[in-house]
Amino acid sequence: MAKFIVKRLGLCLLIFFFVTFIIYVLEYCLPTSYVEKTALELSMRPGNTKSAQQWIDELNAQYGMDQGIIKGYAIWLSNSARGNYGDSWAQTMPVTALFNKCIWYSFVMGAIAFVIQTAIAIPLGVAAARKQYSIMDYSVTVIALVGISMPTFFVATVLKLIFSVKLGWFELVGMQGRNYATLDAAGRFWDLAHHLVLPIMTLIIIGIGGLMRYTRTNMLEVLNSDYVRTARAKGLPEKKVISHHAFRNTLIPLVTILGGSLPGLFSGALITETLFGIRGIGYYAYNSMVVGDIPFTMFYLAFIAILTLLGNLISDILYAVVDPRVRIN
Repeated sequence: MAKFIVKRLGLCLLIFFFVTFIIYVLEYCLPTSYVEKTALELSMRPGNTKSAQQWIDELNAQYGMDQGIIKGYAIWLSNSARGNYGDSWAQTMPVTALFNKCIWYSFVMGAIAFVIQTAIAIPLGVAAARKQYSIMDYSVTVIALVGISMPTFFVATVLKLIFSVKLGWFELVGMQGRNYATLDAAGRFWDLAHHLVLPIMTLIIIGIGGLMRYTRTNMLEVLNSDYVRTARAKGLPEKKVISHHAFRNTLIPLVTILGGSLPGLFSGALITETLFGIRGIGYYAYNSMVVGDIPFTMFYLAFIAILTLLGNLISDILYAVVDPRVRIN
């Protein structure tokens, strides 16, 4: 197992180089107006002593944009290895400071949504497979298809219409209420939690359908296997057949989905956070891409690449955990 992990880490490192190089090339090919706009804004700030052209030259040199693609990427990679990601042009603060400021909102939302999705989708998927062609099965199938089909912006709009406009239970956007400044620590916590309810509901609705459908499909395949028929023919209780034989094998493909969910816990929900005005990493990533904030965009995309590779590695390791027959050599 140790040898396998080392080999996979080496492969992940190689893939990371290629992915970040492609990202750098895309950022390098952005119109120069983004750099010029940022340089012009910096030159007009109070107390500035540099001209716009000086700022353009400094920004290009800082991120290797004036050295060609290969050398520029080497400069960015060298700076990144030392933890120097530069300053966000849009937020005028170090990229790492901005990341530390916004990541925890996204993580809390993603983690809560992930736990609730898993707790609901997997049991319902198993129940639907056990009672194929029943009302339960048809209900789960319809719910799953509806959840898969609805886009994020539609779900968010419907939730806003019902719970914010019609019922008035939640505010349309934002993370703070009108009296936030006058609240104590506990009051501010509950005020923030109140504002996160609708975004988390959106994440649950758009994510639960796929996991539910995937669980049902794999459970049906396992229940129709020969060893399950044999277990039933031996007179084992149905509960033991499901829990000890069928469900354990259903987990094998599920770990791919669950392991691949790791990026979603930290990468933020770009559309959801933007629609609800939640200032998580997805919100800042979207705005950085719109205004051409190259430093933060590079950092964000490289961060997502690392999480994706790590999620795939965790999935491979979990295969051997959930199924003793799997041996990695």
